[in-house]
Amino acid sequence: MKVIKRYKHLRHLKSVMMTSKTTVVVSLGGSVINPQEPDVKTIRTLAKVFNSFKGRLGIVTGGGSYARVYANAVRELSRNEFLADEVAILETRQNAQLIISALKDVCPYAPEDFKKATSLLNTYKTVVMGGTIPGITSDADAVMLAEVVKAKRIVNISNIDAVYDRDPRQKGARKLPKMTHAELVKMAERFDKRKAGTHFIFDVLAAKLAARSGIEVHFVNKEAKNVKAALEGKRHKGTIVRG
Repeated sequence: MKVIKRYKHLRHLKSVMMTSKTTVVVSLGGSVINPQEPDVKTIRTLAKVFNSFKGRLGIVTGGGSYARVYANAVRELSRNEFLADEVAILETRQNAQLIISALKDVCPYAPEDFKKATSLLNTYKTVVMGGTIPGITSDADAVMLAEVVKAKRIVNISNIDAVYDRDPRQKGARKLPKMTHAELVKMAERFDKRKAGTHFIFDVLAAKLAARSGIEVHFVNKEAKNVKAALEGKRHKGTIVRG
């Protein structure tokens, strides 16, 4: 009985300690995790950064190329956007398991709703989840998770190193080191097509949710030094959205 009571006491202390730490939510692009096949080298590099972070982490994974392939196939076969969303969500959860496999002190499974993820963050340092609701992107999921866990910062990791005033592949595209939430919303409205598998830096719903809660958003690429700086709220080579 004494052993059981001591175990419960230690679990309680761990829960209190974890709750008191800074919580950051990461929106991790599926194309970073799984461009055409799982990028094991990148996953290991990011895992080292995540493991070394002193606070708690809620990570939401995107679907990447497989999500686009399957969503487009389902869309062509069924002419049904809801079903296309559902198959894309399955891919995000598969990517979540890839990330889980590389982390320490992480919940061993991907929760499928925000309240469960919040509860698990009282036990584990890191919780990884995929998408949740058809019609909602993983970016929006990340912002909603940040709202639930009262995170003040979101780090968006993608293959694009920052937010640009136009498609960064276009000549003359200008990097935006700083933006307001209003500017991000306006830009997101130009690119958001509300279809599974479409590509844009941040969808309009995610941008508006971040704006309503005043959550700071950092956009960086997968380079370890940029990710580390963003997690800690320090300067980096990407874009910071606040105000």
